[in-house]
Amino acid sequence: MIRASFRANKTLEQFDFDRLPKLNRALVHDLATGRYLSEHAPILIVGEVGVGKSHLAQPLGHCAIRQGVDVLFSSCTQLAASLNAARVTNTYERKLATLARVPLLIVDDFGLKPLRPPADEDIHDLIAERCEQASTIVTSNLDFGEWDEAFPNNRLLASATIDRLRHNAYCIELEGPSGRNPKVAPPPSKSRLANGQKSAHS
Repeated sequence: MIRASFRANKTLEQFDFDRLPKLNRALVHDLATGRYLSEHAPILIVGEVGVGKSHLAQPLGHCAIRQGVDVLFSSCTQLAASLNAARVTNTYERKLATLARVPLLIVDDFGLKPLRPPADEDIHDLIAERCEQASTIVTSNLDFGEWDEAFPNNRLLASATIDRLRHNAYCIELEGPSGRNPKVAPPPSKSRLANGQKSAHS
């Protein structure tokens, strides 16, 4: 069973729905049943930095694993790098075919970094191979209307890729505060303050 590079072990039961009151819980729980997998449908999750895109995608991946489905999790940058490395070793076609067959591929942080040649063609080829053949979950900080910005050197390639991604896709927009809050140091206790003052005057 493929379970590569999950960044967290959070399950859907641990997901903080209360932090995202506008999120369609019914849709998320329906997706957790895995029906989209039999439909070979994509799931596209967008939202601001830290709002919980990866933390929603990964629990859906865990749900799929529980159902006996092979899952691969990777950032878009790592995915492009692995395909490029395969090209260098003349194993590109084999690598592409392997990735195309994964029942559930989770592509994290799509568009975080612009896709330069040959990465833009590689990601297009992968999405094209998977279209209507296997399910893909994609997370992105970009709004849906900005996804073409991920392909700054080839807008035609952008249109072709995005058209395939959005075909029959379940689209989820997350709105809410960032879940990445800094830790605040506790205020010094009176005893510490007294000791500090004493040492300062000693």
